[in-house]
Amino acid sequence: MADPVSWLMIRTGWDVLAADGTKVGEVDEVAGDDTEDIFDGLAIATSALGKPRYVPAEQVAEITDGAVRLSLTREQVEQLSEYLEPATTLEVEPDSKGGFGETLATDVREVESDAFAPIQRHEHPMNLWRRLAFFFRRLGK
Repeated sequence: MADPVSWLMIRTGWDVLAADGTKVGEVDEVAGDDTEDIFDGLAIATSALGKPRYVPAEQVAEITDGAVRLSLTREQVEQLSEYLEPATTLEVEPDSKGGFGETLATDVREVESDAFAPIQRHEHPMNLWRRLAFFFRRLGK
């Protein structure tokens, strides 16, 4: 029996086990705030290109090196809802930091963020390209 480890150690590709020890998927993503040590849950892949499922932290029974055991049965895992990626956020900086140069730099950063990382106001499902990226990331581990 392996020693328990912190949720901060969980990595993409780790096995996810049902309460009886059977493998039900692999970790796709860990949801939480590591700066505040708050573990929210996991996104798990139950099939190669299927939509990831969300497992709340309350359903995680044990974390050991390379495996996460749930307090759920295989059937309960199949009934879990789809994982929705969290909405992105924007850090707003004041315009009056130091003259025209600072104001211009703030405006440029805002335009750049709109073009390259648009703000999403609500959670959203993973698209096909993101699922493919996670699939290949799991294969590489």
